[in-house]
Amino acid sequence: MVDSIHPPAEAPRVVDVRRGPEPARPRQSRWRRRRLNRYTGAPLVLISVNLLLFVAFFVWPAVTGLVYSFTSYTGVGPAPYVGLDNYQRLLEDEAFYAALTRTLIFTAGVVPLTIVLSLGTAVLLVTDYTRGKTVARVIFFLPWLISPIIAGVIWRWLFGENFGFVNYVIISLGGEAVPWQSDANLSLFVVIIAAAWGNTAFNMLLFVAALKNVPTAYYEAASLDGAGSWDKFRNITLPAIAPTTFIVVLLSILGSMKEYALFASLNDGGPGTSNHLLVQYIFTKGFERAQVGYASAASFVLMLILMVVALVQLAMGRRKES
Repeated sequence: MVDSIHPPAEAPRVVDVRRGPEPARPRQSRWRRRRLNRYTGAPLVLISVNLLLFVAFFVWPAVTGLVYSFTSYTGVGPAPYVGLDNYQRLLEDEAFYAALTRTLIFTAGVVPLTIVLSLGTAVLLVTDYTRGKTVARVIFFLPWLISPIIAGVIWRWLFGENFGFVNYVIISLGGEAVPWQSDANLSLFVVIIAAAWGNTAFNMLLFVAALKNVPTAYYEAASLDGAGSWDKFRNITLPAIAPTTFIVVLLSILGSMKEYALFASLNDGGPGTSNHLLVQYIFTKGFERAQVGYASAASFVLMLILMVVALVQLAMGRRKES
């Protein structure tokens, strides 16, 4: 009877001494193994078009602009090398600091207003007490579908001094016309309102998605503990949507500091040059006064400012997460 517990011992392997050891198989190189993997080539093919467009329309113009920033290029003819003269002129130009100050004021006004409007609208669209949510979402999203040029024209007709609808209403009620375009501060205020109105739609969608991902069990537990609506919003909603808020703030700051089309169509940086932002300053120097080298230096200073802002916000975000 064969023992079912202990299997029989295997027969010893017989090695043919006359044949010698088996030759070693050649090992395929690591690069060849990766190249033969069908999952490696497909992603490269899919991103090749985007990579080519990125290099053609972003990397190459950036490198060209960096080279021009060290020259006195005017758009035609040769580009004489001037070293750091453009950057030195830029740091001594009062108009540059005025444009930078106006850009920071515009950003400081647009970003908080955009956050409040987009978050408030998103809260209204996800609450159970709101009716007509589908129609409201379409209406609130319409500003995102309108071109900034067209939006600037619309707001210019609304806040025109002699032909604007707002002044017409004010005069009809017995008041006096407000100098929306001739007063620098009022003109900037109108652009801030228009920019926040245009940016609310997309950020509203981000907040709606974030609010829907907050677990309802948190609110139910808070209700059992007697927490009110404001306590739930402050202690549950805001911490839960903090990553989305960080993205919205970052994108809003970067977009506001690069705003051009809305200003160009609404007040053209007026009155005069009092509301010229950095992008308008760069456009004026490079295209209207043919100082391409100087404008390239200004554009790279703007890029450095945006990079610093982005890195500071990323560092603050990581610190809060840890």
